[in-house]
Amino acid sequence: MDDVMLELNRVTLGGRELADVLADITTIAARAIPGAESVSTTLIRDDKPFTAAHHGEMSLHADELQYAEDAGPCIDAGRGGVVLRIDDTFEEGRWPRYMARIRETAVRSSLSVPLPYQGSWIGALNIYSSRPDAFSSPESLAAGLGAAEAIAVAVANADAHAQLADQARNMRIAMESRAVIEQAKGVLMAQRHVDPEQAFEILRQASQRYNRKLRDIAVGIVDSTQNER
Repeated sequence: MDDVMLELNRVTLGGRELADVLADITTIAARAIPGAESVSTTLIRDDKPFTAAHHGEMSLHADELQYAEDAGPCIDAGRGGVVLRIDDTFEEGRWPRYMARIRETAVRSSLSVPLPYQGSWIGALNIYSSRPDAFSSPESLAAGLGAAEAIAVAVANADAHAQLADQARNMRIAMESRAVIEQAKGVLMAQRHVDPEQAFEILRQASQRYNRKLRDIAVGIVDSTQNER
């Protein structure tokens, strides 16, 4: 277990696409979790599950069967925050519609571990095997929990990076808007011989009259002045 966590902690998060990070973690999980033959990461966004990464086609196919039915251990684990284990698909009584379809595949057992995120859950790590009782050992669960935690950290890191990028973009837009509004005020002050407050009031009234953003009105005034040169 310590070796698994060490390998997961070595996965580089910064400056990489989330899909690449999840692919690395999912591959490590497939190699390190006892009993695993195929592993996938299900993320749930706006209550819609999708497979963000997978190692082996068995996991992808099993995930998609559950999405089609909107029922199954990967969905319930991801939405409800519970660990769900199937020891034998031929004896499992839960999710009957999914079970009827998964029995036609090679999957005989699975383990779905929820991904924790800010007091809730954002999906599940799904581990599949063609053998029954593949994940009944404490070691399988411990390794699955460790991999799920690493995935949750990666998603949180990506979300934080995206939020910082949005904040930086909004700040840049605000600064650009302020600059062009000041330019437009200067034009109005020179043309109409008004003070800064009066110039801003002219812009504000034009914005209301034409139902356009103040910045757009300012851009139009500045552009018209430049075109006259």
